[in-house]
Amino acid sequence: MNPPVRQFASDNYSGMCPEALDYWLAANRGDAPAYGNDGWTQRAADRFRELFETDCEVFFVFNGTAANSLSLSALCQSYHSVICHETAHIETDECGGPEFASNGSKLLLAQGENGKLDPADVGRLITRRSDIHYPKPKVISLTQATELGTVYTLDELHALRDLADRYQLKVHMDGARFANALVSLEKTPAQATWQAGVDVLCLGGTKNGMAVGEAIIFFDRELATDFAYRCKQAGQLASKMRFIAAPWLGLLETGAWLRNARQANQMAAYLAERLQAIAGLRLMFPRQANSVFLQLPAAAIAALRAKGWQFYTFIGVGGVRLMCSWNTTPEAVDQFVGDLGHALR
Repeated sequence: MNPPVRQFASDNYSGMCPEALDYWLAANRGDAPAYGNDGWTQRAADRFRELFETDCEVFFVFNGTAANSLSLSALCQSYHSVICHETAHIETDECGGPEFASNGSKLLLAQGENGKLDPADVGRLITRRSDIHYPKPKVISLTQATELGTVYTLDELHALRDLADRYQLKVHMDGARFANALVSLEKTPAQATWQAGVDVLCLGGTKNGMAVGEAIIFFDRELATDFAYRCKQAGQLASKMRFIAAPWLGLLETGAWLRNARQANQMAAYLAERLQAIAGLRLMFPRQANSVFLQLPAAAIAALRAKGWQFYTFIGVGGVRLMCSWNTTPEAVDQFVGDLGHALR
């Protein structure tokens, strides 16, 4: 058996939470119809409709790249553009997936403090050109929680929706860590999405305690016309769909999706508190969800890695990103901070 990994690298490193695993094993008892025609998939979709308090369209895919790329392709023609933050995952970490899936719609990069879109800069991109030689803006894509661990407030979401309405744009939300943002906001899923003007949400399960699987939720059902064909063509129609849907049901029916997010957020808050007690260290961004960014000397980074700690330093903003998960413990935080203290001395 391999030794446990010492990591604050990613919430993708964590295993399945017990609730997701229990439902996955339950779905494995006996046969069931294929391609999403099973009871597990129907129950999970209906549960999302109850959760979001609206008659939304729900689709399940393998991962976040597929969710973002396919949902944006449903909102865009090849001659359109998508406005996103310069640190957005669709720009920095999806290998051109959104452009590929949409046959060429272009990403336009906006700026904004702490990973959030600045409406003024979004407006600048929308109105920069209107001639036929330039890709026509069609979608505002925002990430909640952001790649820098910050969270859009409802007022900030409404401001972007107002801008979208002014110029007839759609709003896409990359919610790979939506549960973490929701816990931070202390709002309902409906308040934080369609009631704030979101047209389609890509809701992350993998980072929230599942092995695989994301949900694509269209609050504007017309935008989902023929979307099932996009999923099939892209290789995202799982023949044994119940093994994606059942763990989702495990998270939702038991409330584990919010418990998992709350645990991850609380551990990140504890980590930030411990780090800020070390003289000379400063956080790069406000800690609002389950990640902490800070500057560290190269020698300290090397010393921590020599002790087996894994974390990312290539997110695109410099510094070190420390990510907490549903199964991060206070003991792991204490061990890391202790090793960091020795490395700095």
